[in-house]
Amino acid sequence: MNIQKLKLVCFSPTGTTKKVAQSIAHGINLNLVELIDITKPKARQFTLHTTENELLLVAVPVYMGRVPAVLSDWLHSIKAQNTPAICVVVYGNRAYENALLELKDILVKFGCKPFAGAAFIGEHSFSSAELPGSVGRPDTEDIQQAEMFGRKIRKRLQMFSSVNQIANIHIQGCYPYGGVTDLWHIDFIAVSDQCTQCGICAEGCPVGAINPANSTIIDKDKCTLCCACIKRCPQNAKSMKPGLMKDAAIRCTKFTERKLPEFFL
Repeated sequence: MNIQKLKLVCFSPTGTTKKVAQSIAHGINLNLVELIDITKPKARQFTLHTTENELLLVAVPVYMGRVPAVLSDWLHSIKAQNTPAICVVVYGNRAYENALLELKDILVKFGCKPFAGAAFIGEHSFSSAELPGSVGRPDTEDIQQAEMFGRKIRKRLQMFSSVNQIANIHIQGCYPYGGVTDLWHIDFIAVSDQCTQCGICAEGCPVGAINPANSTIIDKDKCTLCCACIKRCPQNAKSMKPGLMKDAAIRCTKFTERKLPEFFL
């Protein structure tokens, strides 16, 4: 197939998923790459159109074993025409459960032909200096693995003379998907006197849950628990309050055995 353009879609509140996706793209090494970062709400107001002459890579983090529910409407609006596709999930060293299978099924449903998939590890969104979890990942080894995966994708594409030769790829997972799609709606973020109201947290929130005029006001019904506001605060003014979220973060620190990326081709 003569694929000239890669459409690189990522949802990455803390930056780890985007880093993995861009590393895979570097390995694929196509001349034209269009980055479609759907992290912020405004970016999810358009419909993605793709053709069989383009390559689509969709990368998302795993939220409690599933594709993030906040992406459901956008993903279900994709209009693809037999587009060869790659599905990628990034998780915090515990388990990706059925998220990769779910992402593949969504892409198939809306006109894509997935022929490759991968699950990578990123620093857990709950991780902090107090409660570290898969810190620093994706690291150098992960990035090398991502680039290698991209090179394998390029070789696989060269084996297909047309998109009709792409067969259904087997992705690890089972039905029903399980996991959690309805996240907790809890007040879990503490804001200290160190907050300067710089607005960085509000600007980076993927669902607009933080009041840009007063970043101490957080809409818990919108919040996706991604903790991007805590990680991005230049003053370290935000942290987790004692409660369900902090208990979950403590549990995440127990998964210390290094997981390795998994590939499906």
